[in-house]
Amino acid sequence: MDAARGARARRGGAPVSTVVARRHPPWLKVRAPGGPGFAETMATVRELGLHTVCQEARCPNIGECWGHRTATFMLLGDTCTRNCGFCAVTHGRPLAVDPAEPLRVASAVARLGLRHVVVTSVNRDDLADGGAAHFAATAGAIKRLLPGCRVEVLVPDFQGNLASVAEVVASPIDVFNHNLETVPR
Repeated sequence: MDAARGARARRGGAPVSTVVARRHPPWLKVRAPGGPGFAETMATVRELGLHTVCQEARCPNIGECWGHRTATFMLLGDTCTRNCGFCAVTHGRPLAVDPAEPLRVASAVARLGLRHVVVTSVNRDDLADGGAAHFAATAGAIKRLLPGCRVEVLVPDFQGNLASVAEVVASPIDVFNHNLETVPR
């Protein structure tokens, strides 16, 4: 047996690494979930029976956002009618639309003391308007409870229904967003 193999055998068989681990920059580190802000946000979301992108999409930054008492609220349940390969949200046949959800979202925004809220949703291809009326109702509920709160919506494609887009744009929102996903040709 040569000297290196003999030394390895005495150490338990594992070779010693000569690679020095480099530290990641502070801005790249993910904060572990915890603290009073995280606990308050989690309690509010659970108590009001709400869904967030943070949870449903398994966002690695949940500790950072919830630690600052903020979340992206996800309307229309936790089940998407589509099955996109890039997304972690559950897909299948969703439950009926909950007409009380807009007021519960507004209540959560008030409890957390948000001055800016982001509201998105799962795709609801089973609804004629894709959920546009629900977005409008949620924006209205937030503005009635907190007139100074900025409401940002991140909407699905509404299957190209421009009347649905117009309904959301006409509601009391401050920012209208829509993500585009592309695929290579």
